[in-house]
Amino acid sequence: MIKQTDIQILKRMRLRFNRLYGPNCVDICLERVVSLIGRYGVGLEGLNEAPLWDEGSSILITYGDMVQNEGERPLAALQRFMERHLKGSITSVHILPFFPYSSDDGFSVIDYRIVDPQLGEWENIRQIGRNFRLMYDLVLNHVSRKSVWFKNYIAGIAPHRDFFIQVEPDMDLSGVTRPRSLPLLTPVKTRHGVEHLWTTFSSDQIDLNFANPDVLFEFLDILMFYISTGARIVRMDAIAYLWKSIGTSCIHLNQTHEVVKLMRDLLDMAAPDVVLLTETNVPHEENISYFGEGDEAHMVYQFSLPPLLLHALINGNTRFLTAWAEALPELSDKCTYLNFTASHDGIGVRPLHGIVPDGELDQLAERMKALGGHVSTKTNSDGSESPYELNITYFDALGDEREKVTDNHIARFLCSQTVAMALQGVPAVYFHSLTATRNNYAGVEETGRARTINRKKWQEDELNDLLSQPDSATARVMNEYLRRIQIRAQHPAFHPNAPQQVIDFGEQLFAFMRQAKEEKIVCISNFADQYMELQLDEHMPELKDIQTCVDILSGQRYMGEGKVVALMPYQTVWLQV
Repeated sequence: MIKQTDIQILKRMRLRFNRLYGPNCVDICLERVVSLIGRYGVGLEGLNEAPLWDEGSSILITYGDMVQNEGERPLAALQRFMERHLKGSITSVHILPFFPYSSDDGFSVIDYRIVDPQLGEWENIRQIGRNFRLMYDLVLNHVSRKSVWFKNYIAGIAPHRDFFIQVEPDMDLSGVTRPRSLPLLTPVKTRHGVEHLWTTFSSDQIDLNFANPDVLFEFLDILMFYISTGARIVRMDAIAYLWKSIGTSCIHLNQTHEVVKLMRDLLDMAAPDVVLLTETNVPHEENISYFGEGDEAHMVYQFSLPPLLLHALINGNTRFLTAWAEALPELSDKCTYLNFTASHDGIGVRPLHGIVPDGELDQLAERMKALGGHVSTKTNSDGSESPYELNITYFDALGDEREKVTDNHIARFLCSQTVAMALQGVPAVYFHSLTATRNNYAGVEETGRARTINRKKWQEDELNDLLSQPDSATARVMNEYLRRIQIRAQHPAFHPNAPQQVIDFGEQLFAFMRQAKEEKIVCISNFADQYMELQLDEHMPELKDIQTCVDILSGQRYMGEGKVVALMPYQTVWLQV
């Protein structure tokens, strides 16, 4: 029996289909939705309306082969590593595209419905899902030219002959927003002659035509299939570029937002405890537009956070970070941020535009080069190029010297991770941040791609050996990170939707208060390379009547009037008041 809430959702979907494909297609689209849900089941087995997230929520970002052991499929090695080291600390795992692919380290998908045999099989994914919530990528902007879909297009076979976007090469596409400095159109030989196809990211990644409803329904089916295999968070890769309309920028178009909302509608009806996450590495206001009115993405990446934290810690000055955090809008309890400092990609700097002056951005890029990193650029509409992302491990990005790891280096890095895990939202940690991985120069030389610098493949024995050495950077960082994430999980004030109030303690400190009904925690981080003292009562009059504050990270108690907090370089305190 269809519930009343489902009827309301179907009414919303009717309006969305009308906006996308016109009134003549609405009824057939709704019939296809009902059929799709019937195929996979409403309220899929194991799903319920449990909270989407809480203060214990955290995510590991990793490739399926980031831990390797000779003679064993990598997903099995990853499972063993996670269960040995992360169980009870990290609650979810984002396994980056684990499907057969032809380029871009997984993001040029050949077949969306099978696990790459070089990694393992669906049973490996299910085994990992026994102890960790699973996050999958839905790579829906483009597909590999080695896919059956593209081969059928070349041969003129339905329905795939209409899955791609053909454009006359003399069309004016100068207004299209480009994320990479590569040709937008790629010539392709077909049985009907040479056609020029839209390729936003590379000639191997052929953009799909969502103006064709068959393409949309192919991905709605893939979405439901992923949920049936265990996905509880679905990341919509490169979603901002989904819909193309010549004469526009082809980014963030209204039709793109309607597609995201349709997918949210489908989840609300069939899988209400599955989280929809959009990946839009763009300036902040554009990024949070994917929350819609609480009817679009459940979660968006906090893309401004990685470069802002990096800039503030490198310069020992928090003025831009504090101003940005103060301006963050209040969110409904249906939405939250994914807070991260690093991922499989580089550190995107587009989100800094309008927040940090261009001159300081250029200085940051030069600093990353001095620490062994690279700077990738994008082509602007006027033909000029500007920095797009910084390619360097986040650990090395916060170093003092290229070849040496110092105590200050580790403290500075842990400061960045601790801020990210305490801010409003769900914290996510990239594997190489958790393991304090150095720049992978050999990998860059081997692949010729700057992003490989942050995609090292660990041998399991090597990694376990480092973790067995208490003084290694890997052990120091990982052990302390996990200790802090466990502390976070014990405090309702760190619920992703708990209110957040930024406090301005000056340009060398970054501070904010998180508050649940019965708990307040003041988070203060020293971004300077020098010892500092802070008299709390002077800056927070509401604390004068509080006799005792406790730093839940160290156990240090601050009592009586004044309450002077001593902060070592890059130290963070979480004061429970």
